[in-house]
Amino acid sequence: MTYSHFDPAAQDRVPWNFGAKGGPKRPFNQKQIWAIRFFFDREERIRDRALFDLAIDSKLRGCDLVELKIGDLVSGPDI
Repeated sequence: MTYSHFDPAAQDRVPWNFGAKGGPKRPFNQKQIWAIRFFFDREERIRDRALFDLAIDSKLRGCDLVELKIGDLVSGPDI
């Protein structure tokens, strides 16, 4: 929904994302990666740790990981 340029209340309205940086985010550094792995291990979140390791190793994004099925990763007894 847009605001009318005739509305005096909308004249001084600042956009909600004013000053925010746009574009891609910086990748994690090694220290951040190990901190996330340690957190998953401490909280015993095996599934999240496996997805995180898969994402880091394969350089996939989160939206790509969500679409994966077990059959895409497993071929017989091998992963």
